[in-house]
Amino acid sequence: MRQSTEQVLRAGGLDPDRVRRVIDDALTEDLGPRLLDVTSVATIPAGQTDTADLVARADGVVAGLAVAAAVFELVAEVATGATEGAPAGGARTVEVSVLAADGERVARGDVLATVTGPTRLLLTAERTALNLLCRMSGVATHTRAWADALAGTKAMVLDTRKTTPGLRALEKYAVRAGGGTNKRLGLYDVAMIKDNHKLAAGGVAPAYRRVREAFPEVPVQVEVTTLAEAVEAVEAGADFLLCDNMTPALLAEVVAAVGDRAELEATGGLTLAVAAEYAASGVDYLSVGALTHSAPILDIAMDLRGR
Repeated sequence: MRQSTEQVLRAGGLDPDRVRRVIDDALTEDLGPRLLDVTSVATIPAGQTDTADLVARADGVVAGLAVAAAVFELVAEVATGATEGAPAGGARTVEVSVLAADGERVARGDVLATVTGPTRLLLTAERTALNLLCRMSGVATHTRAWADALAGTKAMVLDTRKTTPGLRALEKYAVRAGGGTNKRLGLYDVAMIKDNHKLAAGGVAPAYRRVREAFPEVPVQVEVTTLAEAVEAVEAGADFLLCDNMTPALLAEVVAAVGDRAELEATGGLTLAVAAEYAASGVDYLSVGALTHSAPILDIAMDLRGR
């Protein structure tokens, strides 16, 4: 049995209500207070229907197909109760057939999905659907390059909180689709003791102790910049260390000193060119903010089929 868009979103770890809020905001931004696509309403008969293909314009890794489908479905839903001149007009149903899978490598020219419905509706939803799909696929593509660079090592690539405001859940999903691993979702689910926390609390040990006393159920991660700090943090009880701006040689020393008492993450100044070198130090993770803050989009277009 074919899964609904909502079921696909949930299966991927996305909250359909949150996705809908993102889409609502994006559509409102695009269509304004009247929810009106003036060009499509003016040029396309209300009863006209068409089929369009979502087509990759570049090689990459796709992510967000269910999100794109949700855009078309939501525009159809909005149009159902609208007056003449609304985004869709006429018959207001849409059918989306997804032809690829999130996380799949795609090539230029591949058809990723087809959408059939009122032509006005398709064109009204087009840019919002593509904005989200291109952005998520770009993150997945960039993440896959890192995952490939780390292949054969034990290290995995992690994302960060350096995400587009409002799109964190979608971008972190895209990281997973690209073969990466999510770190903390926000400030609420994992405590991360960084330099400013250590300074304010009077050191690594007191900062760790205060977090553990206040939130005993929350995982704690400690940022360290020297071998001595790493040893101090582990002796205080930390079992996850962020090794910030350390050289591969220094990371190897930390790995040797800490052993299996803590998981180790390299962070700061990492590039694809040196990924394998850092992974060879023996760390468990490489943390890369660029997965989300600097990933270029994957070019994807919507093409109406010829009549």
